Amino acid sequence: MNLTIENIVLVGSLLLLISIIVGKTSYKFGVPTLLLFLAIGILAGSEGIGGIRFDDPKAAQFIGIVSLNFILFSGGLDTNWKAVKPILREGIALSTLGVLLTAVSLGTFVWLLTDFTIYESMLLGSIVSSTDAAAVFSILRSKSLALKTNLRPTLELESGSNDPMAYVLTLAFLTLVINQDQSILSIIPMFLQQMILGGVGGFVFGKASKFIINKIKLDFEGLYPVLVIALMFITFSATDFLGGNGFLAIYICAVYLGNQDLIHKKTILKMYDGLAWLMQIVLFLTLGLLVFPKQVIPFMGIGLLISLFLIFIARPIGVFLSLIFFKMKMRRRFYISWVGLRGAVPIVFATYPLLAGIDKANMIFNIVFFISVTSVLFQGTTLSIVAKWLKVGLPETSKKLSATDLLLSENPKAEMREFTLSSNCYAVDKKIVQLGFPKNAIIAMIKRDGSYITPNGSTILEAQDNLIVLADRVEIFEDVHQTLTTPT
Repeated sequence: MNLTIENIVLVGSLLLLISIIVGKTSYKFGVPTLLLFLAIGILAGSEGIGGIRFDDPKAAQFIGIVSLNFILFSGGLDTNWKAVKPILREGIALSTLGVLLTAVSLGTFVWLLTDFTIYESMLLGSIVSSTDAAAVFSILRSKSLALKTNLRPTLELESGSNDPMAYVLTLAFLTLVINQDQSILSIIPMFLQQMILGGVGGFVFGKASKFIINKIKLDFEGLYPVLVIALMFITFSATDFLGGNGFLAIYICAVYLGNQDLIHKKTILKMYDGLAWLMQIVLFLTLGLLVFPKQVIPFMGIGLLISLFLIFIARPIGVFLSLIFFKMKMRRRFYISWVGLRGAVPIVFATYPLLAGIDKANMIFNIVFFISVTSVLFQGTTLSIVAKWLKVGLPETSKKLSATDLLLSENPKAEMREFTLSSNCYAVDKKIVQLGFPKNAIIAMIKRDGSYITPNGSTILEAQDNLIVLADRVEIFEDVHQTLTTPT
């Protein structure tokens, strides 16, 4: 079947429906949804029962880049700065030095094992050097596994921020493969430019986006998420146009926005959560359609060797050496090393050699696809088992709700308290967004003149308002009281 304007909507919607139903079933059995989405794409492809012929790496790359924008931005919005700040240095070390060491060690192994040139080997190592946050945490949620101390924020920060480093390394070594006469030192200026401009661009666009969101007055609440989508793509494309790393920019921009007071923030977060899931499904289905299983089979042997080396040697080298100067229990280091799932991102990056037309591009793509599948299948299905074995998981009775869970789902287990605003309270006649409300608390409802109001960031508080506030622990209510009564 060839995709046409007439049937693409029908085919796409059917694939989405099947993916959602199968994905729901996967949580029950702990099977990574990534594998199921890829499998559905493959079955729908030209060599599967669907017979859909899709062989367009350029279109797949475009879909991949757009999808990664949403996935990274959503991950950034959900990042709690207070939780991440204590482990910021460890996370940055893992997402930069750890990625580099993983790429170099795996590239060296590929160079010794195959007939690849050193630059082709390093290119392959770079493509699979980053981890997949979506795969990791969908499995953790399906197993209801909580992790001790700051282990989860560390994994979140690494998974969300290491794709930009892998992207830069992929472009750098692809350039060296194409231009064999260039020195490896020639990629250093490009690397510095990408990372510095990406970081600065993310912060600048984050500040500008906050100003625009809170100052612009839109007539409909539903337009605010649309506004944020526009700002996200402007951040990515403008940073990329200036020579910076667009992926790094949108992640930093999203982390900044996610920890600020924004008008209609809850609406924005909920919509991005849904969009991130949609983009994950679309991305995995697209990559599944792009793969021809008969072309992968010849590389299964070499792919398995490379995958095993990545899991048991290259990834541990990257983790242990990048964390060598930090105080951390050995079992935590081992678990971070094990949570090194390769997902859709490496497959997207593998389309760059295909479009560049290098000699071994097809071989690289099929090996990368096999590595991603085996990594998720082998590591993804054992995350909870290894966590219990290493004793880094919390007992069932010790699990706590995260601030994100409280803010987004208004869990009934949250602490609740009512506050009545007197006429001399600081918060009277001010918008909620202006108060600097505690991040782990939310005004769920306002009782005013006998009726109830569902508030948002632009709601102006009045004297005698009765505020119903939710928080994830009792101590936060003291901060809420200070915020409402005393100028910050």
